[in-house]
Amino acid sequence: MLFRQIAVIAALTLASAACAAAPDKLDAIVKSAMAGSKVPAVGAVILRDCAISAQTVHGRQRNDRQRRAGTDDVWLIGSTGKVMTVAMIARLAERAVLAWDAPLEKMLPDLAADMLPDYRQVTLLQLLSHRAGLPRDLLNLKGVEHFFTDTRPSGQQRLAYIAEALRDKPEAAPGTAFAYSNTGFLIAAAIAEKVTGETYEALMRKEVFDPLAMRHAGFGNTGNGQNRGHRHGKPMLDMAKFDDGAPAMFAPAGFLHMSLADWARFNLDQLAGARGQGKLLAPASYQLMQTAQPDSPAGLDWGVQASIAGRQGPALVHQGSDGNWLAIAVLFPERGSGALVVANAAEDMGADKVLNGIFGKLFPTLSPARKNP
Repeated sequence: MLFRQIAVIAALTLASAACAAAPDKLDAIVKSAMAGSKVPAVGAVILRDCAISAQTVHGRQRNDRQRRAGTDDVWLIGSTGKVMTVAMIARLAERAVLAWDAPLEKMLPDLAADMLPDYRQVTLLQLLSHRAGLPRDLLNLKGVEHFFTDTRPSGQQRLAYIAEALRDKPEAAPGTAFAYSNTGFLIAAAIAEKVTGETYEALMRKEVFDPLAMRHAGFGNTGNGQNRGHRHGKPMLDMAKFDDGAPAMFAPAGFLHMSLADWARFNLDQLAGARGQGKLLAPASYQLMQTAQPDSPAGLDWGVQASIAGRQGPALVHQGSDGNWLAIAVLFPERGSGALVVANAAEDMGADKVLNGIFGKLFPTLSPARKNP
């Protein structure tokens, strides 16, 4: 199972606004939602007035050990990290290193001859808004499981992967429909690497992590002594196939790990950017990221909703999972509020129910009820 998905919480059983727990009760909310579940650990952050209002971690790093998860531990945030890849690309576009409307055949000329003609005019904007027509992942994933043991530089691995993917039949005509795709983000990373001569990892540190002081952010799975993802009731320590998770070269599609504070720093900058006060990007870049594309539920790479679970929007949303972790980010940019919640397990161990239960308690404290039409 690979990363998904922009559409997140459509409906929850919410506490009424009068009974909603205050942010300083976050720890109790998390413990209550986890009670009786198989989820080893959950981390949660409340953002209010463009600042961290509350933060908590509850549970164990691994369910086969007693060590507790801590506030400095790192968590795999799945596809909620895609928007960070977008921010890196946006920084390059602001300096005219990249162009949003350049055709793919010009950006990756070495692959142009072998890619399907359908993809040759695909733009960077379409790649990062899931409007390039690409399938979610390479159609023959079993044929490329060698990436789990591949020792080549990650950029070379991505080029090999996308060369195959650009021969897969499109799910939709490019530019005509939303079709969620991890591959589009791998292609965008390869484009950035080609034009700059730097690795995706170096670009992310220079353009996103360092400017926002995200000191614990990294790539790929978490290491020893840290939280580990879980599946089928046990920690996932060795991955050998795509059903286990993702190889390290998938980082641009959201295979990033970081502390809760680092995750919050990025999302606080997104909230500030919505008010014209962002540190990382120009105002037009935040607007582009946070505005839905035509006939699409998404911007770059935020899901954009008029409301969420009965609360007044607009809301920026994203959910991410590799099957071993589950992360959900929801921001209310007009109110400068939001919440980030992550578990070191996924749906097969009930993480979706736990995280939805937490959001059900938090939403009434973050946005008023949706107004009747």
